[in-house]
Amino acid sequence: MDLSVVIPTLNGRDQLAAGLDALVAHVPDAEVIVVNGPSTDGTTGMVRERDDVDVLVEVSTRTENVARNAGLEVATGDVVAILRYDLVVESSWLAGLEDGLAEASVVTGPTHRTLDGGMTTEQSEHRRVGSRDVAYFNGGNVAFRRPVLDALDGFDEYLETGGDRDAAHRLAALDYEVAWRPNMCVSQEYSADGGVTTGDRGTEFRALAYRLVKNYGVRPAVATGTTSRAFRDAVAAGREVLRGDLPPTEWLASGRAVVTGAVRGAVDGFVARVEDRSQARNPHGVSDRSDRAVARYDWR
Repeated sequence: MDLSVVIPTLNGRDQLAAGLDALVAHVPDAEVIVVNGPSTDGTTGMVRERDDVDVLVEVSTRTENVARNAGLEVATGDVVAILRYDLVVESSWLAGLEDGLAEASVVTGPTHRTLDGGMTTEQSEHRRVGSRDVAYFNGGNVAFRRPVLDALDGFDEYLETGGDRDAAHRLAALDYEVAWRPNMCVSQEYSADGGVTTGDRGTEFRALAYRLVKNYGVRPAVATGTTSRAFRDAVAAGREVLRGDLPPTEWLASGRAVVTGAVRGAVDGFVARVEDRSQARNPHGVSDRSDRAVARYDWR
């Protein structure tokens, strides 16, 4: 197995350095590709000073799927893994990956997150959507055989969030299975996340509506799924308003962002479905453009 590891990063120099150290220790023979950008914390200099990175690709966009595709363009392995910059592979990671590939063409595993009171982890996630059994994967810890990535044409660059969820739906349409291996694990130190902003809610529901309409068409079940999720979120936020934890104006603004985002996503999803009628359903994939990289340093 020739393994390439693609690591998209943005302003995560110290976390990235720890992840690269772990790869050297546990996966020393892998081809390592860092896709950076546009970082302002000295990531470029740090990577260029190391001798364990094979390719550094600089991109000008902050969209994760663009960075993923930029890495896929230069990866040469017959198996390509994608890791988040702030995750560290554990000692059993490579064995779990190899074991999973014996069963399926895509393999994923959990993230262990260290908390003040202990550690959390994840379980495999499946969902029945229409006639498809969709196996979701950990977007920060996943490996694909090369023919699968070619069939998917990489990730959909329209999506600012949820690109891995979209790819899971498309994998199911193409009848590719996803293997879950608990020992293909990565770890992450705890860091508190900020609250969700109004703009984030609009982006989230635009992505949700887009990928459902793009992958399944305009169906009542698609509208019901989006509406029910929006309703559940609105009820939960309403309880926060009643408790005094959320200003009513912020609740209303979030509701407007959700509706606007969902409508825009549904329209754009329909257009994307028309543009790519194949099972790949990816009019914004790797083959769509060739100008992602603004600079490339190749030490292979």
